[in-house]
Amino acid sequence: MIKIYQQIKTIKSMNSKKLLLSLLLFCSATMMVAQNKVKGDYGYLYCHMSDLGEWTAFAVSRDGINYQDIIDGKPIFDSKQLARIEGGTRDAYITRTSDGKSYIMVTTDMCVANSHKWDNYGIDLLKSDDLIHWTSVTFDYRKGQQIFCDSATAKSTYKDWSTINRVWAPQIFWDPNYTWENGEKGGYMIYYSMLNRPEEGYDRMYYSYADKTFTKLTTPKILFDWGYATIDADINYLPSDGKYHMLIKKEGGKPGIYTATSSKLTSGWGEPVEDDYVSFEGNKRTEGSSAFQPIGSDEWRVAYVEYSSHPHRYRICKADKNMRNFHDPVDINGVTGPQHGSFMRITKQEYNRLLNLNKHDEKK
Repeated sequence: MIKIYQQIKTIKSMNSKKLLLSLLLFCSATMMVAQNKVKGDYGYLYCHMSDLGEWTAFAVSRDGINYQDIIDGKPIFDSKQLARIEGGTRDAYITRTSDGKSYIMVTTDMCVANSHKWDNYGIDLLKSDDLIHWTSVTFDYRKGQQIFCDSATAKSTYKDWSTINRVWAPQIFWDPNYTWENGEKGGYMIYYSMLNRPEEGYDRMYYSYADKTFTKLTTPKILFDWGYATIDADINYLPSDGKYHMLIKKEGGKPGIYTATSSKLTSGWGEPVEDDYVSFEGNKRTEGSSAFQPIGSDEWRVAYVEYSSHPHRYRICKADKNMRNFHDPVDINGVTGPQHGSFMRITKQEYNRLLNLNKHDEKK
């Protein structure tokens, strides 16, 4: 009798373990990791604001350090047409759509040359099927809650949107787990810093979601608030520890570029570790970081602007697989007017398609 009881107990235990394993597998299947689509093992596209003007330029590379300008660093599209507030496209961030078939970009709609101030009022969402021809939707935050697709149900971020002062350096992160009001799954998290001086004392990090058409945007929510100004965030998912890592420029405490981590995309962002940051530039100021993984490597490269020097320097340093231990910085090579931008791995076909633009430009 005792033996039969022990056998039943063993079977129950085995079934419990199987049930637990099944639940874990189900959860992992339904809660997919949020991350941008990576495709291409031939080279790199550097998409950036030009330091010669507030437009978006392209450069391509085989090794991630030595680049060749596309059309001599001239505008890849007409910023005056696609940035409908100020006619400038700063801080360009590019990535692929979630299905890998198209390309999307976000920029800061801002032109200091025209406004003569470091304030702006919105962002631009751009889309292309071929990296060459681009369309855009502009969001002017001064117009208030009505510009957001969830305005009827979402709580307004500000009492008065007309006093907005800054909407800076937006970036994109694909989140397959985001659920829209109609039940549809998947959205592009757009994160950026904002400042509305009458209602907040410093720049804070916010996020919205864009739909799959990349034409709609949800009401901004606070991503985190550390009690001082933070700008120029860059989020990546690291398989090495299963966490999201954010490069961020602190403008409070000890200024500089640091790394913060979280197990969740839109919450849990604690302050970064003070002893691990881009420290080898000494007293020179840095901002506008962007990380990418070299082809065939689990380590990282971190690019950033060193803006104390004149002219500014655009640098790329190494980091380990955990995006720590920044070291060995070098200047980017071959780019005319490098500035705040982003990197995307590309295929041989994409690489050659962009280089062909140079041939067409020479014939003009």
